[in-house]
Amino acid sequence: MASSNSFKLRCSIPGHEMDVRGLATAIFPEGAFVSVSRDRTGRVWVPNSSPDTGFSEMHCMSGHSNFVSCVCVIAPSETYPRGLFATGGNDNNICVFTLDQPQPLYTLEGHKNTVCTLSSGKFGTLLSGSWDTTAKVWLNEKCMMTLQGHTAAVWAVTILPEQGLMLSGSADKTIKLWKAGRCERTFTGHEDCVRGLAVISNTEFLSCSNDTSIRRWQVTGECIQVYYSHTNYIYSLAVFPDSQDFISTGEDRSLRIWRQGECCQTIRFPAQSVWCCCVLPNGDIAVGASDGIIRIFTESEDRMASAEDLQAFEDELSKATIDPKTGDLGDIKLEDLPGREHLNEPGNRDGQTRLIKDGQKVEAYQWSVSDGRWVKIGDVVGGSNQQTSKSVMYEGKEYDYVFTIDMNEEGPSMKLPYNVTDDPWLVAHNFLQRNDLSPMFLDQVANFIIENTKGHVVGPAQIGGGDPFTGGSRYVPGSSNDGSGFGADPFTGAGRYIPGSSSNASAPSGVADPFTGKGAYSSAAQRQTSTNIYFPKTDGVTFEQANAPQIIAKLKELNEGAPQEHKLSDDTMGSLEQLLLVVCGANSPETPPTIQQISLLWKVSHWPEDIVFPVLDILRLAVRHPQVNESLCGEAEGVQLCNHLLSLMRPDGRPANQLLALRTLCNSFSGRHGRALLVSQREAVLSRAADLAAVFNKNIHIALATLVLNYAGCFHIQPDLDAKAQCLSVASRALETVQDKEAIFRLLVALGTTVASDQTAQDLARSLGVGSQISKYSTVSEPSKLGECCQLVLKELQ
Repeated sequence: MASSNSFKLRCSIPGHEMDVRGLATAIFPEGAFVSVSRDRTGRVWVPNSSPDTGFSEMHCMSGHSNFVSCVCVIAPSETYPRGLFATGGNDNNICVFTLDQPQPLYTLEGHKNTVCTLSSGKFGTLLSGSWDTTAKVWLNEKCMMTLQGHTAAVWAVTILPEQGLMLSGSADKTIKLWKAGRCERTFTGHEDCVRGLAVISNTEFLSCSNDTSIRRWQVTGECIQVYYSHTNYIYSLAVFPDSQDFISTGEDRSLRIWRQGECCQTIRFPAQSVWCCCVLPNGDIAVGASDGIIRIFTESEDRMASAEDLQAFEDELSKATIDPKTGDLGDIKLEDLPGREHLNEPGNRDGQTRLIKDGQKVEAYQWSVSDGRWVKIGDVVGGSNQQTSKSVMYEGKEYDYVFTIDMNEEGPSMKLPYNVTDDPWLVAHNFLQRNDLSPMFLDQVANFIIENTKGHVVGPAQIGGGDPFTGGSRYVPGSSNDGSGFGADPFTGAGRYIPGSSSNASAPSGVADPFTGKGAYSSAAQRQTSTNIYFPKTDGVTFEQANAPQIIAKLKELNEGAPQEHKLSDDTMGSLEQLLLVVCGANSPETPPTIQQISLLWKVSHWPEDIVFPVLDILRLAVRHPQVNESLCGEAEGVQLCNHLLSLMRPDGRPANQLLALRTLCNSFSGRHGRALLVSQREAVLSRAADLAAVFNKNIHIALATLVLNYAGCFHIQPDLDAKAQCLSVASRALETVQDKEAIFRLLVALGTTVASDQTAQDLARSLGVGSQISKYSTVSEPSKLGECCQLVLKELQ
């Protein structure tokens, strides 16, 4: 197939009535693509039969109540072998379509503002970004995670192909890397809104920005190259298949092709905003712009438009008007411009622009390397000698109008500068952002501008007007134990009471049951390998070990050295000792804890943090008792208990307190009231607990893993997709830092319990890259339970 090594127009598709805001390559039919527009529709286009080089509309989709701003294609599945189309709009919704009907198959609701970017991943995962400053992860028609951390609109999202990594770019000028719902890294460098992202490989990606630059990043955080060529906002990027070359489009009316890190070709458009682009499977380029037209460009000579159509495109371009106030052309002084004879001199590079004077007119030309000539790209209007109205100075700049806007009677008035060549919607949008005003006023302000500048429009009017959503420069989210594998406690060693000391956490491999250390648990050689004795595990795992005399001895020791205002009386010490003996079963079961003892325990648990740990150990043991569990975890007191424990678990807290607070939470699952409390406080508890994975203490890691496991057991019995998503996220994040084998085992059991018999949870685990994350444990033979459990989890994820 002949190639000219330069892209030329293949065809123009006037298929939309307003701006084309998003494009994506379709999986079916072959060679097709999908577009979305401000006209509230999405359309699927298929190539015509040769020799016709055009495209025909195959399918029209509608379901949004406002502008459609982005689109992506969801990969085929057994249920939908031709894939699905997802569109996001200014109605805050995501609509998902099939090729079989024009109405949405289903609608995803949850964002609180415009959905402006979408990306799809493996197993049907969908990632969305919104003006509400969040990104959301969707699976099987449910929002599984909300990614919070940006402080302004999320303009761009993409999913990296491996390991469940996700990227988001924002108007806060940053890019964030997310793993299992947690921000792992923030990339800084752009000086304005990040507008687009594109994946190059498993380890590299591109970003573009309103600051007119494109940056190439490694996922480890390094910016390894910055590309400059655009002269205005850059809106979109796309990478050529099996290549590191890419394309970009922006507000400078251009498509730019980048080869080996250099801009090798610039194609100008007869439209100001070139919103979106995608690369088709055959290497052709589809581009959408603010004039409502989709244009396809090709390197293949046998797919190029006819000479007549190429000339018509050039003629259309030459008739366009260019506003010098955009800054694309620099300062223009008519008297200093050369005449037409200047076009006899060849350009230095493709895309170079040159202004010439033709009488009182200023014309803009661009050098085409492939044609070896200057191509007219428009007439320059609004220059220093062509003011359409008397200029008004505002903040050192000249404007055609400076309106005074009063949004409320009590507040100060605000100035709105405007030039007749500006897009009223863009000006209105930037005005609202600059003054921290609600987007609800967008139509009101834009219509005010239009009404008050009637008759002062320069250049051909764009269908439906411009688009407000270009983003402005300021766009305002433990020693010895009883041998049991689970429940091993460090606070039982003879002679010393040392919180956080070593624990022999492993059960005798092949003999003891992995959860109780007892029973007829046969070795791998003695049973079928397909037998799953590990999960789902729905009964709570608790930390039972206790040495009451040592706990009391340590409490008395610390009390003697406590400040006078914190010293406990002999009566208080006696009550705490009596309570400890009761909850440890040393007394007759007929003697329950008294309300006074429980209240005293709660009060003393607020002792100074440097001496409170033996009291927390009593609390850890006490919450297993039904009466204590009901009293401390009930509706009235439970939230206070939870908040107190979470405060002790803060990352800069004392490890002994962190450990005992975690164990208290685990033991709270032993009672009905404790389970209900922890289910209701799940999001806060797991979020704080997850931060403790960074504390390098194996006993804390074991307690953290146990907490996740207990939650997983609850939500296996009473399924809750949001809760399961958080369990998967916390377990996945913990596995990145946890090294202790017992902690890893419990996390694997938690994962297995979460995904067992739940297809949606399995799909989410796959999309988070859990399988590849844990596969290294499948060959672990010591302890054998670790490798066996891992293999069973991987089997669930097949």
